[in-house]
Amino acid sequence: MNDTTRNKAQVAVIGGGPAGYGAAFLAADLGLDIVLIDPAENPGGVCLYRGCIPSKALLHTARLLAEVQEAKDRGLAFGAPRVNIRKLRSWKDGVVDKLTGGLGQLVKQRKFRHLRGHARFVDPHTLSIREVAGAEYTFAFEHAVIATGSYPATLGPQQPDSPRLLDSTSALELADIPGTLLVIGGGYIGLEIGTIYAALGSRVSLVEMTDGLLPGVDRDLVAILRRRLDRIFDAVMLETTVRELKVQANGVKVAFAGKQAAGKAQLFDRVLVAIGRKPMSAQLGLDAVGVDTDARGFIKVDAQRRTSAPHIFAVGDVAGEPMLAHKGLHEGRVAAEVIAGRKAAFDPAAIPAVVFTDPEVAWAGLTETEAAGKKIEVEITRFPWAASGRALTLGRTDGATKLVIDPHSQRLLGMGVVGPGAGELIAEGVLAIEMAATVDDLGLSIHPHPTLSETVMEAADLFHGTATDYYRPKKRK
Repeated sequence: MNDTTRNKAQVAVIGGGPAGYGAAFLAADLGLDIVLIDPAENPGGVCLYRGCIPSKALLHTARLLAEVQEAKDRGLAFGAPRVNIRKLRSWKDGVVDKLTGGLGQLVKQRKFRHLRGHARFVDPHTLSIREVAGAEYTFAFEHAVIATGSYPATLGPQQPDSPRLLDSTSALELADIPGTLLVIGGGYIGLEIGTIYAALGSRVSLVEMTDGLLPGVDRDLVAILRRRLDRIFDAVMLETTVRELKVQANGVKVAFAGKQAAGKAQLFDRVLVAIGRKPMSAQLGLDAVGVDTDARGFIKVDAQRRTSAPHIFAVGDVAGEPMLAHKGLHEGRVAAEVIAGRKAAFDPAAIPAVVFTDPEVAWAGLTETEAAGKKIEVEITRFPWAASGRALTLGRTDGATKLVIDPHSQRLLGMGVVGPGAGELIAEGVLAIEMAATVDDLGLSIHPHPTLSETVMEAADLFHGTATDYYRPKKRK
C-alpha cells in the first residue's frame, strides 16, 4: 500500500471471529468505512476454524456412533463401525471451509477491506500493520474495535513441549485416535473433546481439580450428564490435580495428587490440556492508547463496549466472561451501532450457554446456584423427561427441564435443560426471560405434541401443581 490515502478508515476492526465480523458487517451495513484486520484468509476466528464448528461436527459423528451402539436395544443390529479417520477429518475440514468461505463472500458483498495480518497500536489513532505476506505499514483510524479473542491456557512450566500434549486446537485437528487419552479439566471443552475421542475408540480418563464437573453449573443438571460420562469414560477423577507430566518414547507418564489420585503414575498415549482460555490482549500495545485491563488480562469495557479510551471498543472473549461466540457477536453489533451514532448498550437479561456433550446441558438467566449465593428467593420446578412421550420414543428419558421462577411475580428468571437437543430448547427460555414472561405465559402457550419442547410447558404447569403428565400437587402454605 503505497497510496497513503488508503491507509485509513473510520473503523478498524482487529480480529475476524464472530465478535469481529459481527461488528464489521453491521458497521458496513450502517454505511461506515471499515477495515477488518485478521491473519486468516476469511473471517471466522477460533470459533469457526478451531473451536465451535469443528467440535460440533465431530460431536455429531460421536452421537451417530453412540446411536449405532444403542440401536440393538430397539431390534436393529449393525456391524461394528469402522472409522476412516482421514475421511472424517476431511469432512470436518469441509464444513469449516464452507462456512468460512461463505463469510469471505459476505465481506466481498459488503465491499469493505480485509487486511490479512496482525495489528498493534502505535498511538490513539494509528495502528502498525504486519501483513501475513510480509508488508509492514501504519494505518490511521477514527474508531477501533478490538476483537482478538482468546487462546488456550497451559499448565505453565510443568507442561512439556511435545506433540503428545494437545490443546483444544490440536485435538480437533484429529491427527490420530490415541489408544488412551487423559483430559485435564472438567469444563465444557474437556468434556466435549473427551466425548469425541471416547466415541472414536479412545479410552478416556479425566481429571478435575474441583469437586464437580462443569464448575458453576447447577449440580442437578450436571448429575445427569455425569451418569452417562461414567459409562463412556474409563475414569473421572475429581478433587485431583496433575503433579507431574513426563514424556516418554511410549507415551506420557502422569502422576496425580489429591482425593482420587492413583497410587502410582499412569501412562497415556496423549494428554489434552483443557483448563480454560486466556484473553489475547498482551501484544496489542494497549499502553500506547490508554486502554485498561484487569488482573487476568481482560479489557475493561462499559455497557456500550467502550474501553477507557472512548473511541476504542472491545468485544468478545477479550472483553471478559462468558467467553461465548454468540455473546461476542452481539457485543460486536452493539459497538457498531454506538460508533454509528445509535443508542445501544449490551444489557442482556439472559446469555445462553450450551455444553454439546451427550446429553447436552444448557442454561440461561439466573441459575439455582446463583440464586442461593445471592440469597434471591426463587421457586424451582423440574419436569423429568421420563414423563415425556417424545423422550420415550427417543430412548432418552434421562433428561430434565428446569425453571427458576420468582415466586411472587411468577416471572421466569432462569431455565436449565439437560438432554438431547437442550441447546435448541434453551432458546425458548432466553426469549421468555427477555420478554419478562410468566410461568402462565409458558404454560398457556400451546406446544406441539409429541416434542421435547412440551417439557417447557409442563415444567411451567408444575409451578401450580397442574402438569398433565406428571403428578406433583402444589404444596399449599
